[in-house]
Amino acid sequence: MSDIIAIIPARSGSKSLIDKNIKLLSGHPLIAYSIAAAKLSRGIDRIIVSTNSEKYADIARQYGAEVPFIRPDRYSTDTSTDRDFLIHAMEWFKENEDNVPEYWVHLRPTTPLRTPEIIDDAINIIIDDESSTSLRSGHKAPESPLKWFVKSDKYFKGLIDNEKYNLQKESFEQIYVPDGYVDIVKASFMLNNKKIHGDKMISFESPVCTEVDSSEEFDYIQYQINNNKSLLLDHLNKITG
Repeated sequence: MSDIIAIIPARSGSKSLIDKNIKLLSGHPLIAYSIAAAKLSRGIDRIIVSTNSEKYADIARQYGAEVPFIRPDRYSTDTSTDRDFLIHAMEWFKENEDNVPEYWVHLRPTTPLRTPEIIDDAINIIIDDESSTSLRSGHKAPESPLKWFVKSDKYFKGLIDNEKYNLQKESFEQIYVPDGYVDIVKASFMLNNKKIHGDKMISFESPVCTEVDSSEEFDYIQYQINNNKSLLLDHLNKITG
């Protein structure tokens, strides 16, 4: 039985960008890029799409993913958490395949441009660290949020009480922004805890990546594809050509 599962959540009902998970990007639905990245990964054995939509399920299957179940609506609301759909998928495997794979590579469709080799690097790192509870990607922030302001009435106020925000950015500890490049969780931890990542979350530094949650971000992703060679797009064109 396979031990490494790619799971791609694709809930319908997005409010910020309608049907963003299947919006066409260079002729292919957004979700297809995450499926392609998983297909081109050497470390992933099976690709599962978790969706509450039969339409999305049909599209995912066309691009080579498995959709063995339709996610219940109660796990597909605006307030549903990542843990909800992950636990649902793990429990489905337990009940229907009598086995729960240990490693779940969470690939968000809203981060479409990935390098498969980087996914494989992350998989190898977590497999080599048996004491870890998860792995999460993040890229370097351009500066510390301690240099930022909140607005109080008509005045700005620093996030810290003194004026350390006036210090040069090199004075602050390097901060990382969590992103959707790759996120790996362990079934043995999640099924026995009410957390996703736990206290031994491996830090995996990823390239800066654009995540899609607005039409402007979608247009920027399209610009990136138009101006850079895309291994994922080449793969998608090949399998649909």
